[in-house]
Amino acid sequence: MLLQIVEITAPVFLLAFTGFLWARSGQPFDTEFVTRLVVNVGTPALIFIVLATAEITPRAFRDMALAALAVFAALGLAFWAVLKVTRLDMRSFLAPLIFANTGNLGLPVALFAYGNEGLALAVVFFAVTAILQFSVGVWLMSGGGSLKPMLRQPMVYAAILGGVFLALGWQVPLWADNTLRLTGQMVIPLMLITLGISISRLKPGHVGLAAGLSVLKIAVGGGTAMAIAWAVGLEPAAAGVLILQSIMPVAVTSYLIAVQTRADADAVAGLVIVSTLLTVAAIPAALSFLL
Repeated sequence: MLLQIVEITAPVFLLAFTGFLWARSGQPFDTEFVTRLVVNVGTPALIFIVLATAEITPRAFRDMALAALAVFAALGLAFWAVLKVTRLDMRSFLAPLIFANTGNLGLPVALFAYGNEGLALAVVFFAVTAILQFSVGVWLMSGGGSLKPMLRQPMVYAAILGGVFLALGWQVPLWADNTLRLTGQMVIPLMLITLGISISRLKPGHVGLAAGLSVLKIAVGGGTAMAIAWAVGLEPAAAGVLILQSIMPVAVTSYLIAVQTRADADAVAGLVIVSTLLTVAAIPAALSFLL
């Protein structure tokens, strides 16, 4: 069991650590370019081809999407209450506590733990996360406004189109399949390396507060996902993916959105760093329970 957990987690943390060391050594890395490439080209290709060719039933796709929505709704209510009681800044903390790093960390962990089926299910969860974070998440952190940014996200259309292919049983032409798979293969390594580089550049603020909220995020996320998986009756692999995705740390994109919307970026950076460090222990613990 220990060897299996190491085999799953080692590639994830080693690649992230590679990015961290790369940045610390002073080597150049154009984070903005790589992020744009991954978000606008690589990730849409990965989402579409994984969903369109997934060996999961349309019912499994639907159940995972609905379960993900239920998790986000429950987390939103729970953390809204926590922030209300503690009188912390709702605009800065609510969205980061709801939306996790289901891409950089969630996808590779699910892939190594449950294979291609796990990756397909994790992509469904990730697609729901991306759609909500770049619409509702941006809206929450900006204090209101338009939901139009969601309509400019290629990932949204890739998820919808991939779901249509899966539901209708359409075949992707071989030339397109090969092209999209090759394009999508760059996503996970680049995501992990970029994660390490981004963390090395963050300046954490309010570390004590970040630690408390991070522990709460992991505990509430995992407990909520377990309850929803049981209530919905998810299959073991789907339940495992739902739980793993729900205990992932605060996403680096939350920090970027905080900077753009002039929320408390230092506090969000602290959440990103502390919650990511905590998952070094949380992910192996969850895997030992799930596997």
